[in-house]
Amino acid sequence: MESDLKRKRKRRIWVRNWLQNKSSGATSMIMKELYYQDPREYQAVMRLTPSQFEILLNLIATGIQRSDTFMRKAIPARVKLEITLTFLASGMTFRMLSVLYRVSKASISKMIPKVCDAISDSLKDYIKIPNQDEWQDIQLGFNERWDFPGCCGAIDGKHIIIQAPPNSGSEYYNYKGTNSIVLLALVDHNYCFKYVDIGSYGRNADGGVFQNSSLYPLLENDSLLPQGAVLVGDDAFPLKPYLLKPYSSTPTIAEKIFNYRLSRARRIVENGFGILAARFRILGKPIQVDEQTAIKIIKSTCTLHNWLRMTMPNTYTPPGSADYEDNINLTIIQGRSRINKRSKAIAEKLRNKYRDYFSGEGAVDWQTYMIK
Repeated sequence: MESDLKRKRKRRIWVRNWLQNKSSGATSMIMKELYYQDPREYQAVMRLTPSQFEILLNLIATGIQRSDTFMRKAIPARVKLEITLTFLASGMTFRMLSVLYRVSKASISKMIPKVCDAISDSLKDYIKIPNQDEWQDIQLGFNERWDFPGCCGAIDGKHIIIQAPPNSGSEYYNYKGTNSIVLLALVDHNYCFKYVDIGSYGRNADGGVFQNSSLYPLLENDSLLPQGAVLVGDDAFPLKPYLLKPYSSTPTIAEKIFNYRLSRARRIVENGFGILAARFRILGKPIQVDEQTAIKIIKSTCTLHNWLRMTMPNTYTPPGSADYEDNINLTIIQGRSRINKRSKAIAEKLRNKYRDYFSGEGAVDWQTYMIK
């Protein structure tokens, strides 16, 4: 009886029928058309030009390509890279990627961390602690572009929203009311990440993350920066001989001027985060993977950001991507990478305008009574 039931039981599908039709997947269809017919749109989707894609593919192909088996053919390295870049650029779900590229969700979930590792490893020279000559170049850049002599970088932390790991309690719960891990970054005058620390609990403040990073002892031992050089940070960081922060409480005129000048230099790191999140939209929504995979994803986006910023700055960050100052009208023009924050500021200004109107000329007789 039991053996008869086993014989009658349907076999599970090894591969869904629609997944087998690879010739209709995005790599063979729309991506191929964009690659040859509309390179600008291809770059908008992939964040890489066709030539940049080929360079990166050549660097990582041997590390991510697998051999065919008797049961099925291996997924080509090109498809793996296209899927991963689409995921990083858009934050698209595994289900939608599966439908678009005709690759199973299980395969996608396994390939993405491996491809991210391959990207970070192949481009590791683009994100590293500078040597003494490079520190001097950074100092020169901050002095020429931001009028802050002796500055070797701006430091700050960014919360990357994640899916809270099981049984994690409140470790990842941050002050914004979300679960996150922290990306601590040191950014140079050219919006490039020179050091990143990824994975600290979201509940930790930036100052605490900094003091637990591998960067901290190097700075404390005076074995990292050139003599007399400094970093700049916001009020969350401790004041150190190598780290300057704003004056607080009620600053004098001279202290307000210092705060303004420091803010100009420190804005670099905020713009760096803004450009990163605008180019790689996966960082702007909860990352629905385990913590270690999230760390690999974040690291690969930082590495790609540096590579593209250093090799193709005009196509990766066209004019207007970052904040700039209008010295004639004495205003700061926010870059496109911070458009969401700008929209919030406009909304707050409009709300305050209505607040003043309702309490002034637009007041009605009964409103004060109704809120008691």
